[in-house]
Amino acid sequence: MAKTRVLVEFGMGTSLRRADYTAAADRAIRDALWHNSINMAELFGFPKEAMIIDAEVAVQNPDAVDQDKLKAIFPYGQAEIHVKRGGLDVEKPGGGVTVIANAALSVSFEMEPAT
Repeated sequence: MAKTRVLVEFGMGTSLRRADYTAAADRAIRDALWHNSINMAELFGFPKEAMIIDAEVAVQNPDAVDQDKLKAIFPYGQAEIHVKRGGLDVEKPGGGVTVIANAALSVSFEMEPAT
């Protein structure tokens, strides 16, 4: 069987005051999750635990992201978190930054190819 992607959703999250990269990434993932109400597992006749979730998150400081906290967002499925450099840090007057994170969530299943 082959890993077959069936859905991609995108989200954006911020940390306005604390420059918290994990919080901004968390909000970006949740933003992507709340954009849909598609019951992918049921649609294809799979249990929810069979979902393979690849979460790609981009922030300016990837090393500051707690990937275990992000993985805990997903109530079921097999989630993998991939953090890379991206997003945006916006300097604030008087010092500090607002952190902007972007997320792309892909849902896949191990499926037989259609013939």
